[in-house]
Amino acid sequence: MAAEAVGVATSGYLPRVDLQAGYAAQQAPQAVKFTAESIPTQQADYAFANLSIYQTLYDFGRTRARREQAVMASEAAQQAYRGEEQDVFLQVVRAYYGILAGQKYLATADDEVKQMTHHQKVAQDMYEQGVVTRNDLLQAQVKLANSKQKRLSAANTLENSWLYLNFLTGQVAGFRSELEEPEQHTETADLHMMMEIALRKRPEIEAIKKTIRADEAAIREYRSSYYPELYAKLAMDYLENNRVQEQTILSATVGFKINLFDGLATTSRKRQAVKIRSREEERLRNLEANVRLELETALNDLKVAEERISVSEMAIRQSEENLRINNDRYVEKVGTATDVIDAQTLLTQTRNDYFRSVFDYQVAAARVKRAVGEL
Repeated sequence: MAAEAVGVATSGYLPRVDLQAGYAAQQAPQAVKFTAESIPTQQADYAFANLSIYQTLYDFGRTRARREQAVMASEAAQQAYRGEEQDVFLQVVRAYYGILAGQKYLATADDEVKQMTHHQKVAQDMYEQGVVTRNDLLQAQVKLANSKQKRLSAANTLENSWLYLNFLTGQVAGFRSELEEPEQHTETADLHMMMEIALRKRPEIEAIKKTIRADEAAIREYRSSYYPELYAKLAMDYLENNRVQEQTILSATVGFKINLFDGLATTSRKRQAVKIRSREEERLRNLEANVRLELETALNDLKVAEERISVSEMAIRQSEENLRINNDRYVEKVGTATDVIDAQTLLTQTRNDYFRSVFDYQVAAARVKRAVGEL
């Protein structure tokens, strides 16, 4: 729509061609009086036609400003569209890594169910041997049921994540694909340099800059309305009249026209355009500040997520060893069932923390690219 507005504004450089034709039926023809006698000067019924070509010669930059305004608005719309694309892409990134994380959560839940099933079997055997009380067996059964519920919840979350990704990418609800997990990498660019890139590449910032230029062109357009317009006109007028010699008249006109008073509408429009430009300039300042905040937040989240990954990797190894020790202690009758269950819960939590850290890292990396307009 903005591109079509450029065509409308450009039409001011081209001539305007108008054709008018019709047939008039009068009650009586017009006549002139000579003493007591009236002499008709036209036919009572007649056909007429008019063909005119109107060309603006000079309007003190009004058409040029109007076209520049339309061009800037079109380019602003293009940049705004690019910004919308990047927002949608960021949503896809979140959904994509959400599925990867969901698959990991489901695998962790499956492993917990497997571990709790094994623990219940051990508790069942030891109870039948009279080594432990029924409380240990009941505790294992309850924990197994709880683990199965968490697995169902993880599977449901994963399924919903697939539905959301398919919605964003235009796939059918049942579509499934193999998702690849990209390698982890660290963003090391300087904040000041990345901010310069953001101010240069962020489409929303460029869109507002284009809008401001369009507002400046609108101010020039309204200002030029105080000046006259020079024009040329070619015309052919036909009027059916058998009482005159020339029924077709050809004419050429060069002239100017100017509005002397329009109720201060032009003045009000110019003031309005100035205030609109001031508003867009304020929006630009606010957007630049928001982009800086967005970039700093994303970089900070990226750094923290990387550190969380390192900590979680070590915690997983420690939790696995802790579970192994507590399982052995329980079998050797020197540990309790509660220790085994707590160790398994801790392992599940550390694994989920690790997968969540990886997910947050990848999303933060995408947010950094979005902040600088390179997503």
